[in-house]
Amino acid sequence: MKTTIPKKLANSKRRIQRRLDKTDLRGCSQPIMTASNIHYEIAERSRGIAVGGIGAMHKLVRHIGLIDALDRRLELLKLHLPYHESDHVLALAYLPLCGGPCLEDLELLRHDEVFLDALGARRIPDPTTAGDFCRRFTQDSIYTLLDILNDTRLRVWADQPAAFFTQAILDMDGFLVETTGQCKQGMDIAYDGTWGYHALVLTLANTGEVLSVVNRSGNRPSQEGAAAQVERALEVCFRGGFQQVVLRGDCKFAQTEHLDGWDDDPRVRFLFGYEAMPNLKAIAEDLPACAWRTLQRPARYTVQTKPRQRPDNVKEAVVVAREFENRRLQSEEVAEFNYRPTACAKTYRMVVVKKNLSVAKGEKLLFDQIVYFFYITNDWVSEADEIVFCANDRGDQENLLAHLHGGVRALRAPLDNLESNWAYMVMTALAWNLKAWWALQLPEEPGRWQEKYRTEKRWVLRLEFKTFVNAFVRLPCQIVRSGRKLIYRLLGWNPYQPIFFRLVAVLRC
Repeated sequence: MKTTIPKKLANSKRRIQRRLDKTDLRGCSQPIMTASNIHYEIAERSRGIAVGGIGAMHKLVRHIGLIDALDRRLELLKLHLPYHESDHVLALAYLPLCGGPCLEDLELLRHDEVFLDALGARRIPDPTTAGDFCRRFTQDSIYTLLDILNDTRLRVWADQPAAFFTQAILDMDGFLVETTGQCKQGMDIAYDGTWGYHALVLTLANTGEVLSVVNRSGNRPSQEGAAAQVERALEVCFRGGFQQVVLRGDCKFAQTEHLDGWDDDPRVRFLFGYEAMPNLKAIAEDLPACAWRTLQRPARYTVQTKPRQRPDNVKEAVVVAREFENRRLQSEEVAEFNYRPTACAKTYRMVVVKKNLSVAKGEKLLFDQIVYFFYITNDWVSEADEIVFCANDRGDQENLLAHLHGGVRALRAPLDNLESNWAYMVMTALAWNLKAWWALQLPEEPGRWQEKYRTEKRWVLRLEFKTFVNAFVRLPCQIVRSGRKLIYRLLGWNPYQPIFFRLVAVLRC
């Protein structure tokens, strides 16, 4: 990093802090926003874009070798006139990063001359051409694309510290991709009446990366094809250097015919929800009282100063006033027992949570209710409480899927058949993976700032997609070509630019 950059960042920070000083009350007799005589002109020499961070993203893609791998291994185009395979893939991956919520927004980017100059491109594909490229994919070529992305993530993982490889946690779930179209091949009606597709998504909980996306017809069950995708993901994780892998999923993914095979590998642990069948409820009810102990959940957060008084529960007051049926959790207890599913030759550990509920209407208590939740695992070491908390942490994948759907817009079906929409999902979800790889490339230099840098790295990994885009991509820049250099000259300041420039310095090396 140039020595002048930290000084300029510090000056920008001081200037904004002076403007935000609460003790400076000058001019408060009038509204703060005083601009009135506003005019618009078109710049003749200065040229800028709103998404200056896209240059760092493109530099990252080159740094990890993704462009060369796509052009070398993904053979879909007979002639490259003018686009290569990498141009199509990256156009769809960059679209969400540049704020484009749908495929048609490629038209805006391809008519932005400064944006094209910023990427050194004469042109980028239009929406129709991008759709035609997606329709070239077959199932085999989609798996080739997934293999290319997995090999790329291994190069990113190779730069991580040793502690990173202690344990990988693989989460799996299905997601209904609704569409209002009527002529999309492969679409069907789901269990809840939704017309569209049912995507299977495997993610790495450690970093939030999407390891696999499989598009299926809308009427297919959540777990269909999950075992094959798990095997592919396990191979990637072990090839990447992880010492142990934990498989997590809800009760639909507890496919008992595969549990023995996964248990045969000492590096694999699984933890699945299990359907509360009558025989399991009977076993739980017959457990002695001494087998149960209170489940103490940790606090959601640590109070930094002093506890604040909780506000009134408005929702609860409305429920009571209108005498809706109201279920309140009174206590939770946990126990465990050994259990062998019918399709298994081995016995596994079954952890059960008993939730004691009270059912009321208005101020009247109607009756008490007991609900059981079961979790099957081959982890015989961890405490039962830890098993439950680990299973509950899988709920974070619901947030990740929400970002893929609403933020990245990857879990959508804008095209006309199952394979083309599948390819679109994989290529657009690459934007989310680029966010994770961007964070993983942040250095953790040993020294006095190591813990600070490590905290920043974890923070970026956990960022919502829109927050990441606003912090590190939506940076107003002037684009200047000087000699052989393409210069992105930032025109504004935000408090996250020191992190941004640390990564740029790494990519330059």
